[in-house]
Amino acid sequence: MTLLTAHRILIASAIAFFSFYALWEFAGARGTGGGPGGLVRGMASLLAAGGLGFYFLTLRGRGGPGV
Repeated sequence: MTLLTAHRILIASAIAFFSFYALWEFAGARGTGGGPGGLVRGMASLLAAGGLGFYFLTLRGRGGPGV
């Protein structure tokens, strides 16, 4: 396993985590009356997942030497 492969795995895991956390915050804000704080945290989490997703797509072209 190369360092780039490990980096891709960690980035993909972070995207999955932030997406799950956003859904959890939205459900909590709606179900228990968490208020605008939950919505803000959910939107920030979705923004982070989107940014990491964009970064993940830019890694596709980087293969390094011998790839």
